Amino acid sequence: MKWLKPLVLFICVGYAPVLFAADPLDIRGAWRPEQYCLKDGPTHQVTGLITFTEKDWSVLFLIIKDKEPLRGSAEGGTYTLEGDKLVFRHLYNLSGGHAVEGMAVSDLTMRARDPKIADVPAESCTIQVKDDVLTIFFPSGNQMTFRRSSGP
Repeated sequence: MKWLKPLVLFICVGYAPVLFAADPLDIRGAWRPEQYCLKDGPTHQVTGLITFTEKDWSVLFLIIKDKEPLRGSAEGGTYTLEGDKLVFRHLYNLSGGHAVEGMAVSDLTMRARDPKIADVPAESCTIQVKDDVLTIFFPSGNQMTFRRSSGP
């Protein structure tokens, strides 16, 4: 029975970090945008969808005012996620629209980049996932909040 106490201690100390470690963030699936908060204060109602597969992402979001879309963006590419650090590689972009509070008018822009090129623009963000709410904190200081609509 002398071996029982060391065994219990080994199990508790050796496996506790594994048992109580936080689950890695799993953002795979589809998320609906709810708010787009600009760093200078304005908050905009948005609609659309962002999806994450194992390594790819795409988003379509529209800023809505008085039930009408005023501007929007469709983007996509690949991503990496390590802890709470999300890095978007921007391969595709279609964006433009009217001026809204905190944002000037934007002419229609279209870009398509070769995924094989190494120097594709990358955007390093921090994320927070709480229950079914994903918040992305962009390097610009802006942030967007999404609610999970499907996925793990």
